[in-house]
Amino acid sequence: MAALIPAGVYVLVLVLSLALPGRWVDGYVTGPDGTRLRYRLNGLRVFFVVVGLWAAACANGLLAWDTFWTHRWAMAAGACVLGLLFSAALVLPAPSTGKPFLADFYLGRIAQPQWGGGRVDAKMYLYLIGAVLLELNLLSFAAAHVLRYGQASNPGVFVHVGLFTFFLCEYLFFEEVHLYTYDFVAERVGFKLGWGCFVFYPFFYAVALWATAELGDPQVSPLLTAAAVLLFFSGWVLSRGANLQKYWFKKDPERKAFGVLAPQALTGQGKRVLISGFWGLSRHVNYLGEVLMASGLSLALGWPGVWAVWLYPLYYVALLWPRQWADDARCQEKYGPLWAEYVQRVPYRIIPFVY
Repeated sequence: MAALIPAGVYVLVLVLSLALPGRWVDGYVTGPDGTRLRYRLNGLRVFFVVVGLWAAACANGLLAWDTFWTHRWAMAAGACVLGLLFSAALVLPAPSTGKPFLADFYLGRIAQPQWGGGRVDAKMYLYLIGAVLLELNLLSFAAAHVLRYGQASNPGVFVHVGLFTFFLCEYLFFEEVHLYTYDFVAERVGFKLGWGCFVFYPFFYAVALWATAELGDPQVSPLLTAAAVLLFFSGWVLSRGANLQKYWFKKDPERKAFGVLAPQALTGQGKRVLISGFWGLSRHVNYLGEVLMASGLSLALGWPGVWAVWLYPLYYVALLWPRQWADDARCQEKYGPLWAEYVQRVPYRIIPFVY
């Protein structure tokens, strides 16, 4: 039965996303008819309702606070099956892209699958179910820690979960901004995104807490905790700041970002490349922010000597390092000489003055 819990969460998210009020927005990418795709957004509402229902069920004895911890392996297995079925259902009926089958299955064949006139967008739904189940896992893992240690619990657990909850909430708060990011613009939906959001996102992202929930209080210096929080929010400023600046630039090329950063751009042949502000530091400064946030989350637990807590930031390095090469190639093809000039002006790929 525990293996079916993820299915229940995913169905609940789908029902709530259809039932709760949402707002319609135009995205960045266009459909076959040349018009911009529309999206119905209410992810943050769905997130809070599901978490509230989980907390109410636990408070009323319908569900144990540590259920998701106790049955984490069975739940991960159930989610794995669902992720495979979802990926197969989306990829197999679609026309081949001309690439080998395994490449098609992994990367997908359809770029922007939507149903119900945009009421359900595959990418938005996948990221939402991943965020919701990850939050439930984090809360349940933390509850298991508290039930085990009581007043001797590790404060780092609460800092870690608090920072992660902020990360998930602000991601859903800025749903519209993500319609302008690489995932939505360039990626198709296959095993990578499908299985990734069904399984990898909600379970692997919790790996640091998974590895330390049964450990006691390491009694680290408050300075280490403060450094972890500072590292996290430094990364958040870079990542969120860069994405917001590019979002505003694409919506209105004349708008000052945050009311102070006047946009500077290379222009030609009806195209524009932003080269100022965050995007004058490095060509993928938002990726640096993602790695810093992940490192802050891992460090916050107070167990830097436990190797498993570093799997999460290492995953971001492994994901984003090759992605920046692919993104550069895509931008070179799209912007041509403008991108070549941008590379000359901003030679650093990710880390300003280093790489």
